[in-house]
Amino acid sequence: MTEIALFPIPNCVTFPGTQYPLHVFEPRYRDMIHFCINTQTPLAVCHVEKLLRPSKPDQDAATALHSNQATYKPVTIVAAGPCHLEETLDDGRLMIQVHIQQRYRLLDAKQSLPFMIYQCDEYHDLAITETDISAGRQLQDKVLHRLIALTAHMPELAGELASPKWQQKSLEAFSFELFSILQMDGDAMQFILEQRTPLDRLNTALEILNSIPPSL
Repeated sequence: MTEIALFPIPNCVTFPGTQYPLHVFEPRYRDMIHFCINTQTPLAVCHVEKLLRPSKPDQDAATALHSNQATYKPVTIVAAGPCHLEETLDDGRLMIQVHIQQRYRLLDAKQSLPFMIYQCDEYHDLAITETDISAGRQLQDKVLHRLIALTAHMPELAGELASPKWQQKSLEAFSFELFSILQMDGDAMQFILEQRTPLDRLNTALEILNSIPPSL
């Protein structure tokens, strides 16, 4: 089992192979970041199931900086990795990057206050056949071409997608990392995160991409 710290944020779903920037201002989460860095504990930035305690209304910036905000119940399947401190601002806020590496299933809460730490098991894909891999490669090509078409008005991004960097990604890596570009509702992203094969993720992504009007 692995112990990970949790940063639950509504509609935030992270995927292995991606980086997630965070601006951390709550005292408990600033403490959590320092704990993760000092102990090399992975950090999960994750979607939530429900609100447990709302934040106090009508706070100014100074009050928010020195008080903890809303508390949420996290989802069960999360993705986590090491966090790196990029900058500490004069007022104590932290700018960090979380390098997401692995999916986990939450098991038991080891700590709830001042921040959450859970014992977890790694959450892996199911095995797929050579036929599945071949079908997945075709799906990967369709998804990539659709993404390039939809980003034609953003030449830099479209050019990156057309580069060998994206063309040569493994099936599993591509099926996760495309969600650093393709963003949607948190519940939909969570559904995809929990899918157990690259084919499932790519089929879902293609359905979503094909529903987007070309004008967007």
